Amino acid sequence: MIGEKVSHYQGKNTDLASLKSQIEAYLTDDKFKVQSSIPSPHGIVIQAHKGGWLSSIITADRALTIMISGDPNDFTIRVGIGRWLKHLGITAAEALLLTELFLLVDVPETLWNFEIENKIAKKIDSLVG
Repeated sequence: MIGEKVSHYQGKNTDLASLKSQIEAYLTDDKFKVQSSIPSPHGIVIQAHKGGWLSSIITADRALTIMISGDPNDFTIRVGIGRWLKHLGITAAEALLLTELFLLVDVPETLWNFEIENKIAKKIDSLVG
């Protein structure tokens, strides 16, 4: 996928539930509407959607999608654009792993995607340490 950012962390002993909460708080503070899946052994999915001027650039059913999978000392975070899933909070991560979380995007979305992905990736790096 164009623009998908994947970061792998090892030996960080990171509390992934706390990391999820910190990412959600960061996105909420940045005026995103945030939802997340129920944590499971397969991972956690966070989605963030921003209205306003972005709605003219980004299709309304698309959102920044972040997937955290692994364990505290060996985990991967994928950031990209995906479909805004209704009721993500009650959707099991196992079902999400079987669907296409990330979408191919056109040029305006790709530019937005790169900007947001880089911004959130830098923030996640600072949260992980």
